[in-house]
Amino acid sequence: MMRLNYRKANPEAFQTMLKLESYTKNSGIDPKLLELIKIRASQLNGCAFCLHMHTKEARAMGESEERIYLLNAWREAHCYTEEEKAVLSLTEAVTLISEKGVPESLYKQVREYFDEQQYVALIMAINTINCWNRIAIATGMVPGDFESV
Repeated sequence: MMRLNYRKANPEAFQTMLKLESYTKNSGIDPKLLELIKIRASQLNGCAFCLHMHTKEARAMGESEERIYLLNAWREAHCYTEEEKAVLSLTEAVTLISEKGVPESLYKQVREYFDEQQYVALIMAINTINCWNRIAIATGMVPGDFESV
């Protein structure tokens, strides 16, 4: 059960988050890759609300069940490209930044596929879903909350 409806409790905060979300959606990141970022970060953060939302959105975009199911073990799965693996690794590093930071080798790996502007867009996308995860968890959201909105 939701502790509070953050949208109603602080509409300005919600609008600020929507601006971040709009930036990420319009940043040029492939929409399917963006959903993989959102799902992986949500797995790491244990956010059921966001996992539910973004797996549904990924399916609606045509993402395969196999790639969604294997995302938690992407390193061992052969269904992800090297570019996707670099982004998933960056997603984990930024989400768990206090553990190891973002090593120079990972930065270089990601930059093989993305220029400076795109790298910043990826970081913003990762930070945005991490922020959504923290809002959902802190306010007690569960799958299905806001579906009728």
